[in-house]
Amino acid sequence: MTRSRIPTSVEQQVRQAAQNRCGYCLSPQRLVMARLEIEHIVPISKGGSDEESNLWLACPLCNRHKGNRTTAIDSETGNSVPLFNPRTQNWFNHFAWSNDGLRIIGLTPTGRATVVALHLDDDPDALFVRSFWVEAGWHPPVN
Repeated sequence: MTRSRIPTSVEQQVRQAAQNRCGYCLSPQRLVMARLEIEHIVPISKGGSDEESNLWLACPLCNRHKGNRTTAIDSETGNSVPLFNPRTQNWFNHFAWSNDGLRIIGLTPTGRATVVALHLDDDPDALFVRSFWVEAGWHPPVN
């Protein structure tokens, strides 16, 4: 499937709305060594569109782990629930930072399912990099 190109003006609007940070792990563009990617909240393969309302920013790690998923299993209830939608949901209602600032903790069924699906609490590369951000005083973000 060929992906269409997102117009520069739409990409700029998405980056501004997302405050230049990943919608899932909140990593800011200024600290990520790769360009944050425009991701489809509902993937094209699942009927999503290139409309701005279906686009957000994701770091390459989160975007790769998410793939074309829209749901995942909540580890506490065993139910299939929608993944977190960074465009319409507040991150701090669904997630919190561990005391050491390295891991993301799911607070709701959606939060827990998203943490597991996107490896927000166990990706070794993310944990390693975050440890340096914490040491430098740049992390975790507060809002």
